[in-house]
Amino acid sequence: MSTEEKILAILEKHSEMFGQIQQDISGLKGDFSSMQMDILGIKCDISSMQDDISGLKVDVSGLKQDVADLKEDVSGMQDDISGLKVDVSDLKQDVAGLKEDVSDMQVDIAGLKGDFSDLRQTVTRVAITQENVVIPQIKLLAEGHDMLLQTLAHKEHVATLEDDVDLLKSVVKTMSQRITALEKAQ
Repeated sequence: MSTEEKILAILEKHSEMFGQIQQDISGLKGDFSSMQMDILGIKCDISSMQDDISGLKVDVSGLKQDVADLKEDVSGMQDDISGLKVDVSDLKQDVAGLKEDVSDMQVDIAGLKGDFSDLRQTVTRVAITQENVVIPQIKLLAEGHDMLLQTLAHKEHVATLEDDVDLLKSVVKTMSQRITALEKAQ
């Protein structure tokens, strides 16, 4: 896998992660809107309870028990609201963390862009070196190779010459033996 492919793979991975982060933020926004609607619903409930309380003032004996019950309900609601505040605080921290992650990703992407620029410059230098140095030297080698092929004897010609040399060796050996025999005979 080339460096460019690795860089593209990293960029695609970061792009997917960024898309997932955006989806998560959208989900958080939806949850926050839902909580606001719930709070509005709670406010409406409190308003209707207050109307009920003013209607119950007519019945004094039941009023004390109803007021005590309402105080208990309001206390529970306050606990719920406190819990919601903690949840919203946690959501804010999560969003801050996501922002930090996005910032880190942007720094990483900027670094990758620099690395990609350096890689592009290196590839350009290699291409120029190849064009100006390597290819002309390869052409010179090819020309030298062609000259060698032209000057070298072909296999068939070499085989024929070897046969001729073997024949000449045997003729010379035979002639040497005859000459030696003639010299001994004299």
